[in-house]
Amino acid sequence: MKKTNLAISATLLAIICVQGGASIAKQLFPAIGAIGTVSLRIVLSAILLTLINRPKFSEFNRQKWLYCAMYGFGLAAMNLIFYMAIQRIPLGLAVTVEFAGPLFLALALSRKLLDVVWALLACAGILLIVPWKSNNIDLLGLGLAFLAGIFWAVYIVMGGKVAKIMDGKDAVTTGMLFASLLIIPFTLWDGAVFNLTPTIFMKGLGVAILSSALPFSLEIMALKNLQAKTFSILMSLEPAFAALSGFIFLSENLTFLQWISIACVIAASIGTTIFSKTSSH
Repeated sequence: MKKTNLAISATLLAIICVQGGASIAKQLFPAIGAIGTVSLRIVLSAILLTLINRPKFSEFNRQKWLYCAMYGFGLAAMNLIFYMAIQRIPLGLAVTVEFAGPLFLALALSRKLLDVVWALLACAGILLIVPWKSNNIDLLGLGLAFLAGIFWAVYIVMGGKVAKIMDGKDAVTTGMLFASLLIIPFTLWDGAVFNLTPTIFMKGLGVAILSSALPFSLEIMALKNLQAKTFSILMSLEPAFAALSGFIFLSENLTFLQWISIACVIAASIGTTIFSKTSSH
């Protein structure tokens, strides 16, 4: 029970770090764009984690390398596509739409009828936050956010698998290295990262620590002690933190109806968590 509580606390702290880092990252978009920002974030995180954790690569077997590669692929794709989405739409909207991935994962792993009800409530929240009547709706941004959600689900599943067979620090460090390998070709093709200045670099380092190095380390620890379904449910708090972060740091306002939609997602998260706890006794 104590390990579970620590895992839940680690997950919540990771959420706060990620959304705070995303707000800082979006401020870098005018200078180096979405691809340049996510590249700076992932590559710097990989370097930091490698220097700190010093993984023993010689002890890895084929399964560990394969799982780390798949985990890193999911991590890279999730972040690259998500940053491209928030370049076009507000942070709170993007994270709520992106949550469709963990939501469908929680639903797929559920065996209880009431969990389906909670999932439908969360789905209603996701549909409500989309500004359907707006003439300025960015369909590409929404599509990218949804696609990022699919890779978010891949990240959760592979994170859980890799955490079961190897040390969490080694797993997240190796995963970040694989993510860097995937990101670098996009970085070179985009070219915006070559506009780096000392100020941008320091902000990028802050994003790397807040959005990757710290939260992914916390999440891999949490995934070792939480079921993928439970982790997915906790992740449903992301939209609220994202909306608040966007409001505080980026002056991104949501409508009353969109805040209600976030409340639906959170209610579904709380309801599913409480039901899971009561049914386990």
